[in-house]
Amino acid sequence: MSTDATPADAAAAPAPAPWQERIVPGRFEGRTVIVTGAGSGIGLATALRVAREGGRVVAADVSQERLDALVREHSDLDLVPVAGDISSEEVVAEVVAAAGGRVDGLANIAGIMDSFAPVHELDDATWERVMRVNVTAIIRLTRAVVPLMLDAGHGSVVNVSSEAGIRGSAAGVAYTASKHAVVGITRNSAVMYGPRGLRFNTVAPGATITNIEAHFASELAAQRLGPFMQANVGTPAQAAELAASITFLLSDDGTNVNGVVLPSDGGWNAI
Repeated sequence: MSTDATPADAAAAPAPAPWQERIVPGRFEGRTVIVTGAGSGIGLATALRVAREGGRVVAADVSQERLDALVREHSDLDLVPVAGDISSEEVVAEVVAAAGGRVDGLANIAGIMDSFAPVHELDDATWERVMRVNVTAIIRLTRAVVPLMLDAGHGSVVNVSSEAGIRGSAAGVAYTASKHAVVGITRNSAVMYGPRGLRFNTVAPGATITNIEAHFASELAAQRLGPFMQANVGTPAQAAELAASITFLLSDDGTNVNGVVLPSDGGWNAI
């Protein structure tokens, strides 16, 4: 009698148990970690995970209202809010000052989406805004933090890229270019600073439940990219699932991991 599974058997198999976040007490004890985009989505989940595991979190976000709510609702955690546009040098200086001269980890999570426009439909305003938030902000904040890490002889930086950073079928040209740039920044920095005790890695999320909205404003993009995404995206992840990947790399659990692009996408990258 054959024991090979059939499609019907697979369809009848029980669904996997839902994922549950497991806090690791003390994993970030005595550490100061900067988290951008901390007011919502992946940034919020990451800030809370680090703080619940004993870290001091400098929580940066463009929205003062969201940061006020974060601090108010989690008054038991060590959260230092800094509101403003993280691509500006003034806000970068405020964030670094709030860290108090010590930064053990940096999670560059803040980002914006484009409208899926291909290059011939792209306007300058969209290009400049996406690159400013997704690339320039990372460069400016990392540039300000690295000297502190070099002085300490250690530090972990996790940049959030995207499936659009490893393929051409997940977004418009502006977002795709910006996330490929994030991968390049990460790999170059890993090479440059690895021997000095600093680690640079990037997490590439797939579909994730956040407040970032993506609209197909281009008919060509809808025709070309729609079928790819409908077939391959899969079930969107919870923001806390991405935070689990990010905090792994931020923490000492990520020792010996440097310069990697970690897809956290439920297997989309393997298709």
